[in-house]
Amino acid sequence: MAMAVCSALQSNIFWYRIASDMEAYDSLIESSLGYKFVDRSLLTLALTHRGSLSTPIKERPPGQPTNERLEFLGDRVLGLVISESLLKAYPYEAEGALATRLAALVSASTLSKVAEEIGLGSHIKMAPGQQALAMQSAILADACEAVIGALYLDGGLEVAAQFISSHWESLMRKEIVPPKDSKTTLQEWAQGRRLPLPYYKTISESGPAHTPSFVVSVKVDGFSEHKGEGRTKRFAEQAAAALLLKEISGISK
Repeated sequence: MAMAVCSALQSNIFWYRIASDMEAYDSLIESSLGYKFVDRSLLTLALTHRGSLSTPIKERPPGQPTNERLEFLGDRVLGLVISESLLKAYPYEAEGALATRLAALVSASTLSKVAEEIGLGSHIKMAPGQQALAMQSAILADACEAVIGALYLDGGLEVAAQFISSHWESLMRKEIVPPKDSKTTLQEWAQGRRLPLPYYKTISESGPAHTPSFVVSVKVDGFSEHKGEGRTKRFAEQAAAALLLKEISGISK
């Protein structure tokens, strides 16, 4: 009897320690985010990358929990909040210039930088042996969007907007002149040298309908073909153009 009681007590202590560790782990993430979740399962889901599942994407039953749906939502929330903030910050700027700013602020590179700032990578749930992949910019960007979606569902638009404002405000006001996107810069470079316009070609499209992934190549006469990946064809084209511009810049130095 005494042994049974002792065993049960040890088991309770063991699970209490696990629960305490999880509580501390969640609190650490929440401290980075500046928000305490009411429903922590949303935060857990936001940090569960599809790479944590052993089943291949094509064989996976619908509805298996990963952060893809929250990523879909977070992308829209981020776009809405940034768009409104840009209207207020630049009241006399034309729609085209605002659109350029928006594209830069919601890009995967910007999202991954924010994710790195708050240390999100170490909290992303990946498959065993693949945790290092969590530091890849695309995975960081997806997780950041998913966290924004989770913040919106748990605390509403105000909570999500506070998080976005605290991490995007300085980025929003950093560029006095609207930044040129890579496609525009590459086109102007080619025109300035009387070369044919850059040629873009869609190589592949994969992933679920709500979070597709595109691979697009770009070619300019006299230079290597470069491929870029993105969640839309436009983002993939921008990524490919940026890589080609990097090659051009290296040659011109």
